[in-house]
Amino acid sequence: MSKIHAVITGIGGYVPEYILNNQELSTMMDTSDEWITTRVGIKERRILKEPNTGTSYMAAKAGEELFAKTGTKAEEIDLIIMATTTPDHVFPSCASMTAEKLGIKNSLAFDIQAACAGFIVALQTAASFIESGKYKKVLVFGAEKMSAITNYNDRTTAPLFGDGAGVVLLEPTTEELGVMDSLLYTDGIGAKHLILRAGGSAQPASNESVNSPDHYIYQEGQAVFKHAVTNMANSSGDIMDKNGLKGEDIAWLIPHQANLRIIDAVVNRTGVDYDKVVINIDHFGNTSAASIPLGMWEVQQKFKKGDNIILTAFGAGFNWGAMWLRWGY
Repeated sequence: MSKIHAVITGIGGYVPEYILNNQELSTMMDTSDEWITTRVGIKERRILKEPNTGTSYMAAKAGEELFAKTGTKAEEIDLIIMATTTPDHVFPSCASMTAEKLGIKNSLAFDIQAACAGFIVALQTAASFIESGKYKKVLVFGAEKMSAITNYNDRTTAPLFGDGAGVVLLEPTTEELGVMDSLLYTDGIGAKHLILRAGGSAQPASNESVNSPDHYIYQEGQAVFKHAVTNMANSSGDIMDKNGLKGEDIAWLIPHQANLRIIDAVVNRTGVDYDKVVINIDHFGNTSAASIPLGMWEVQQKFKKGDNIILTAFGAGFNWGAMWLRWGY
């Protein structure tokens, strides 16, 4: 019996209309376009401004586009996995709220929280469900409203983050296509360096916490950068070495969009030509779990069936890893 693989058969994406550029940021805090661009490579980011809307709003927009492009119907979906750090609420899950917006009633839906590495973790999880033979059409989202947890009084983190959502449709195939292999890791040493301190069970919301910065992202940039450079580069190189892939074999490298210098390190380790690297950090910023699917969404028209694609990410936890895909259409 032929082995079942999980293959991507469609992509949808959504970014808010409002553009927050570096010039506007410089009127809000002590920063400048030059300072931001030279350090992280970001010129602008999208911010969700619609009142009373959260991550599920953007995810549903991405899902609607995917449905329209692929002809998929809501009743065909039997599993939804949502990678997000910014769900609308602690509960119910963002996946369930997105399902409701899309009219999906016959599906299991749940969230995965692996920070910026969330999409590749969710994609591998979804692939395992497909490979079991039980699930046939799975939606895998990476969606974030990072502006909701960004402190716009903190010049070290405020320029980094943007909002957006991407989704892929995953289906079974017996061709040698789809999710071929992955290497995923966690090291809890990262908690003290990158964390949202308040709002969970260890530090519930209180008058004191609300009046402090503890409900916003706390990041020690140098420590995070050091680990991200090493781990994204090594996991990308390792997944290629494990599967006998060279730089010239890779059609596309799609890294998490945290910092151009981190992306440079991944390119140097893998030997992939820079013109094959998908970069959207300049106009979307760091959209956490949404950055990889948004990158795929932007360049999908250039993909060809059988293309070897490497995905890699690093995020809070620390969580990181890399995945090898073979494109399916």
